[in-house]
Amino acid sequence: MQMSLRKPGARPGFRASFQSFGVARRGLMAVGAGVLLAFTPPAFAGGELNLYSSRHYDTDERLYEEFTEKTGIKINRIEDKASALMSRMEAEGANSPADVLLTVDIGRLWAAEKDGLLQAIKSDVLDDAIPSNLRDPEGHWYGFSTRARVIFYDKEKVANPPQTYQELADPKYKGMVCTRSGSNIYMLSLLSGLIEHVGEDKAKAWAAGVYANRARDPEGGDTDQLRGIASGECAIAISNTYYFARALRKDVRDLSGMTDKIGIVFPNQDSFGAHVNISGGGVAKHAPNAENAVAFLEYLAGKDAQNYFAAGNDEYPVVSGVAKSASVSQLGDFKADTQALDKLGENQAKAQMIYDEVGYQ
Repeated sequence: MQMSLRKPGARPGFRASFQSFGVARRGLMAVGAGVLLAFTPPAFAGGELNLYSSRHYDTDERLYEEFTEKTGIKINRIEDKASALMSRMEAEGANSPADVLLTVDIGRLWAAEKDGLLQAIKSDVLDDAIPSNLRDPEGHWYGFSTRARVIFYDKEKVANPPQTYQELADPKYKGMVCTRSGSNIYMLSLLSGLIEHVGEDKAKAWAAGVYANRARDPEGGDTDQLRGIASGECAIAISNTYYFARALRKDVRDLSGMTDKIGIVFPNQDSFGAHVNISGGGVAKHAPNAENAVAFLEYLAGKDAQNYFAAGNDEYPVVSGVAKSASVSQLGDFKADTQALDKLGENQAKAQMIYDEVGYQ
C-alpha cells in the first residue's frame, strides 16, 4: 500500500516550521479509527520523520543514521525535557509536526496517551517483538529498553542489606536511606507498583517508613544517591540500574573508581520481582508522516537497533535474543516484575497523594 507523505507546496524544512504554531500539514494519512496497518518499509522509502525526543545519548546518533541509511527517511529532531515536549505538542494541537514521541518512564508515556498526544497503531512486528507487559494493549506506546529500580548499599556499613522494597521501611535502617524527591517520576512509578502489589494502606506505611529512615532529605538525581554511598553520606540508596552501569563503563565524577564499595540488591526475588520501567515511544496523534513513524518504531524493535538503543544508556534490551551490553551484564541476572506497566500510570495520582500525605519531600 503506497501513501503520499507530501503534498505539493509542502513546507520545506522541519526546523523552520517551529517559528510558529501555524504549521501547514505536509501530508495526509488514511487512518481509520486511529489504527494503522502494520508496515515494513522498502529500502529507501524516502520522506521525513519528525522526532520529539527527551533522549540525549551519543549512541542515538548512530541509531538515527542507520535508520536513514536503511530507509532513505530523513530524521528531523527536537530534543527537550519530556514535559516541555508534551506541552509543545499540546499547544501545537492538530497542526503539530511531531511524528514520534520518545521518552523515558511509563508515567510520562501514560500521561501522553491520556492527554490525547498519541494515537493507537497496529503492528504485528511490534506485537511480536515487544513483551505484552511492556506495551500499551491498544498500541499507543511501546517500550524499547528497560531499567530496574533497585537497592544499592555500602558493603562496609551494611552487613544485611534489605532484600525487598518493603524492608527499606524497617526501623533498623533508620538514618541510612537516600532517595530522590517524592515528586520524581521514578519514585512515583515505584510507589505506583507497590500500590498495585500490596494495596494503598501498606504502600502509605512504606512511604512513611522510608522517609523516617532517611539519611538526609530527598534531593538530587539517581547518580547523586550513588555518590552519597561513595562519600559515606548514605548507607543505602534507591536508583535505576543504568546509573550504576554507566559508572562501570565510563568515568562518572565522584562515582567511578568507587563502585567496588557499592553492593546491589535486586529486590523481591522471592515474590513479585524487581520493579522495571521503560524507555519507549509512540506515534503522535496528528503525525503528518504516520507511515514513517510506524516504520521507525518497528526499526527500534530490530536486533541491530536494540543494541544501540539499550546499550547507549546502559539499559536492558526488550527483544529476545539481543545480548546485554558488557556494563549491564556485570550487574547480574534477576527476576523482573511482570505487572502491566499501564498500572503504574493509573496509580500515579494515588502515589503522589501518598507521598504528600506522609510529608515525603
